[in-house]
Amino acid sequence: MTLNPTIKAILDNYESDNPGTKANLARILTAGHLGGTGKLVILPVDQGFEHGPARSFAINPPAYDPQYHYKLAIDAGLSAYAAPLGMIEAGADTFAGQIPTILKVNSSNSWATSISQAITGTVDDALRLGCSAIGFTIYPGSDGIFDAMNEIREMSAEAKAVGIATVIWSYPRGGDISKKGELSLDVGAYAAHMAALLGAHIIKVKLPTADIEQKEAVEVYKNGDWSTQAKRVAHVRQACFAGRRIVVFSGGATKGSDALYQDARDIRDGGGNGSIIGRNTFQRPRDEALEMLAKIIRIYKNEE
Repeated sequence: MTLNPTIKAILDNYESDNPGTKANLARILTAGHLGGTGKLVILPVDQGFEHGPARSFAINPPAYDPQYHYKLAIDAGLSAYAAPLGMIEAGADTFAGQIPTILKVNSSNSWATSISQAITGTVDDALRLGCSAIGFTIYPGSDGIFDAMNEIREMSAEAKAVGIATVIWSYPRGGDISKKGELSLDVGAYAAHMAALLGAHIIKVKLPTADIEQKEAVEVYKNGDWSTQAKRVAHVRQACFAGRRIVVFSGGATKGSDALYQDARDIRDGGGNGSIIGRNTFQRPRDEALEMLAKIIRIYKNEE
């Protein structure tokens, strides 16, 4: 693995990390067709926990098989594959060394009445399975956020001590945040900043709207130009320690290909590090998903 100046500059931003953690970050940053560009496309498949297997996979039945997702990510030349414990275990040996993996270590389900997640994997599991990182979801605004902060502080410290990186999914919801506000620019930037403050190496957030949710933030934001998605991406990146942390954006609910391509262009133009796309890939027929991912990769490589 040869590191070019782009990747070396990104790794230099992680000043406290040991060689093992930086090596695992480098594996993600140098994998697949975007390797060496500083851009990432990651396949996350934790929707079985969050939405149930039928809602996640019935539209494309081959996706019930965990190995389908490994193959999709590898054949598409993606940067990493993220999934809960059971799905990683189901292909860990067959696909060992073929793509960096991220073990999602907490999960929820669609029946829960509280906004919280259970611990469903460990750092020891990540080590055993050869994962490059652990992934953890927090819900800033929820009643359980402080417990989640304590959990990820402990797990992230454990992971870093053994050379494994940390990815934080930061999804604001609950408390005084309205449903509309979950995607507001000020709330999204705040959520991304919290993930950076918690020690995340890679931060995953949703693409923000131009709405401003917090009354206290209206004055601060009123003179800014947030008219384009690229400008809003740039602001979220600014909130991630002025670009010193890797930030990728969720693909969200299933949408048309053209919308996904425009999202990728806006993320690229705003200086974001890429996309983490789940349902918008594995709920499509394999050939269609591969074609779509190939175009997104070309967009991030400035070839389209």
